[in-house]
Amino acid sequence: MDRFWSRIISLLFQKEQPKRVVAIGAPMGEFAIQLLHFCHNKEGELIIIDPFNVFQEDERINGYRPHYQVIREESLEALPNIGSIDAVLIDGDHNWYTVYHELKQIEMIAEQTGKFPLVFLHDTEWPYGRRDLYHNPENISPEFRQPYERKGIVYGQSQLADQGGFCEGAYHAINENGEKNGVLTAIEDFLGETNIHLSFFHLTSNNGLGIITEANRDTDTYIEMITKHSGM
Repeated sequence: MDRFWSRIISLLFQKEQPKRVVAIGAPMGEFAIQLLHFCHNKEGELIIIDPFNVFQEDERINGYRPHYQVIREESLEALPNIGSIDAVLIDGDHNWYTVYHELKQIEMIAEQTGKFPLVFLHDTEWPYGRRDLYHNPENISPEFRQPYERKGIVYGQSQLADQGGFCEGAYHAINENGEKNGVLTAIEDFLGETNIHLSFFHLTSNNGLGIITEANRDTDTYIEMITKHSGM
C-alpha cells in the first residue's frame, strides 16, 4: 500500500483531513513514518492493528507519541472496541471472510457514529483479488474457508504451483475465482448488501487498490485525482 501514498492516499488525506486513522496490517519503514507524521501534524491518532508484532517501535517511531497506539489483536477482535474512525487502511489477512467482516464491522461503527470512514483496501488485483490467503486458517470459520494448501501461486494459472511460485510458504486457496474467494469479491459482496450509500473506486496497478467513500462526498474530485494518478 505504501506505493499509493504520495499519489493517492496522501492527497485524499489532505482533502478529507482524517484525525483517527486505523491501519490493519502494520505499516513498515517510510510509509509508517509518513502516516505518523500526518497524524502528528493534525493532532490526530494512528491506531495500528498488528497481531503478529511486525510493527517495531524505535527511537524514531517513539518520537511521534502520543499520536499512535498499537493493538496486538486480530482485526475482527480489535475493531469493535476502537470507536469512531475517520480513515482505515486495510492490508492484513487477504481473504474473503476477514475482509468482508472487517467492512461489516466498519459499517456498524458508521451506523453508530453517523459517518462512514474513508477506506483503502490493498490487493484487489492479482494475486489476492480473487484468491484467499490465510495467515492462520484456523481463524476462519470452516463454512467460509476455501480448500487450501501451503503452496505458491503462478500468474495466469488457477491451480497452485507444485514447486516454487509466489509466496510458496503461505496458505492459499487451491483455486481462484468463485464465491467468497478473495479481497475484491469481499468488497463487491459488502457493497451489494450495505444500506449505506457508498462510492467505490478501483485502481489496478501495484496489485490493486480499492477506495470506499460515502457517496455524498465530492466524488468528482475523487475521480479526477484517481484518474490523474492511476497510471503508477
